[in-house]
Amino acid sequence: MINVGVLGATGAVGQRFVQLLAAHPWFNLKTLTASERSAGKSYREAVNWRLDLAMPEKMGDIVVSKTSVDSVKDLDIVFSALPAELAGRLETDIADAGVAVCSNAASHRMDADIPLVIPEVNSDHLGLIDVQRDRGRDGFIVTNPNCSTIVMAMALNPIRNRSISDIRVATMQAVSGAGFEGIAAMAIYDNVVPYIGSEETKMETETQKIMGRFNGSEIENSPIQISASCHRVPVIDGHTMAIWADTHDPVEEIINDFKNYRAPFSNLPTQPEKSVIYLDAIDRPQPRLDRNSGNGMSVSVGRVREGLRFIATGHNTIRGAAGASVLNAELIAGKKYL
Repeated sequence: MINVGVLGATGAVGQRFVQLLAAHPWFNLKTLTASERSAGKSYREAVNWRLDLAMPEKMGDIVVSKTSVDSVKDLDIVFSALPAELAGRLETDIADAGVAVCSNAASHRMDADIPLVIPEVNSDHLGLIDVQRDRGRDGFIVTNPNCSTIVMAMALNPIRNRSISDIRVATMQAVSGAGFEGIAAMAIYDNVVPYIGSEETKMETETQKIMGRFNGSEIENSPIQISASCHRVPVIDGHTMAIWADTHDPVEEIINDFKNYRAPFSNLPTQPEKSVIYLDAIDRPQPRLDRNSGNGMSVSVGRVREGLRFIATGHNTIRGAAGASVLNAELIAGKKYL
């Protein structure tokens, strides 16, 4: 078994990590970290568990450690659910101490030597791990994109060989993306908030890196242009987005691309049977009905129309956060980077 830990295990994404890793067939979850206030308590005492699944019983007995390099230096992989303002320096120090860091934080996503990976889209970018090691680092950092970027990039992946140079996207993002304390009920109930701090920039820049080309030493960003408008809506889980792409290829061919798409790898434990699911019902996908497809790891697409216009939905805290990091770690282990 590969020994792993979770940084920031008591928050919204941290709890998702614990849920996904508790019975993982490859990973032995042995360390959970949180703030000094929680350190020394059992996880059961420290966490305010808010997922709609029961807390894995054996995880409740783990004694929470202070979030520090010393707490995780004996592990093979740490999953980071830290806020960006805490993650930057600490993730670097942990990687320098010889540990692999799979991060959901934004701190290092755009660093030149850090891969920003969606396994189905750009697994070759893991070659940047060798670039980090060539510079003298014993461990490494691999990041996953922002939650809405993941849903959009996965939805575009089956048609990325079409001549597309311009993408417009309008998102309808769930409140769980803001964290447990992120947005007050009085601000979102019966309302739509047409602003999510830095979200539009993340979708526009991260996508160019993800769809870029790894030339053996760095990523050459894709020239594709993305214009995003992001909105918070009163949905608990599941980001939905309307996407416009400037291809004039026949809609029937685009639908066949979605229907026939298969992931370029297989047999990873968290991998869904279908990474992208095409729905032909006129009113799908919808977050409440489709966010848990593939155990929350699939992205659903539908309403494909001339334009080219279509709708995509994905689970933001599973496929868009903790599940994305776990799948990255499985790919890293499968490629023998540990």
